[in-house]
Amino acid sequence: MTTFIDLLRHGETEHSSRYCGSTNHPLTPLGWTQMWNAIENKQNKLHQWQHIITSPLARCADFAQALGQQYAIPVKQDARIQEVHFGDWENQSAAQLMETDPDVLSRFWHNPLDNPPPNSEHLLDFQARILSAWHAIQQQFSGQSILLVTHGGVIRIIICHILQYPIECLLEFEVRHAEMKHVSIALEEYPPVKILSDSRI
Repeated sequence: MTTFIDLLRHGETEHSSRYCGSTNHPLTPLGWTQMWNAIENKQNKLHQWQHIITSPLARCADFAQALGQQYAIPVKQDARIQEVHFGDWENQSAAQLMETDPDVLSRFWHNPLDNPPPNSEHLLDFQARILSAWHAIQQQFSGQSILLVTHGGVIRIIICHILQYPIECLLEFEVRHAEMKHVSIALEEYPPVKILSDSRI
């Protein structure tokens, strides 16, 4: 028996150049188009999804609800797969931060574990939150096919976990807008065998 979990990042938002984190920006018209294109490119998977689980933030939840309504797929919001909170960097762009403290931003890009944004959610706390949801979803929906509509940081945490990659290097993984990653979890094996495949839109 195998569990299939597709990880879909939200599309473009009105302020995609900023560290939005928990700031609740909606999708742009282009962002909606990106999301529907991502789904249409996966028509063979579309009718296999038995549940959609989404971040409660509008850039994920609005599309997840629309998709669920259109194809009669149950949708559940899970706050644990919401993006990391960037603290003092919330809703600021990298260009703005470079003007005020370029060294701090450079250190964050190099190692976000040891150089977090001021007053932000710590990366280890973020990891614990995401993996708590990840394991719970696997248990609850064992043997089913699930779509997670979520954020770039969440997907990077899951990738690091599957590949056993150091969490401080998670920014090395590119996760573009409306990009989908596929995870297959073979439950016959002990421990379960997890296979990550990449799909670029």
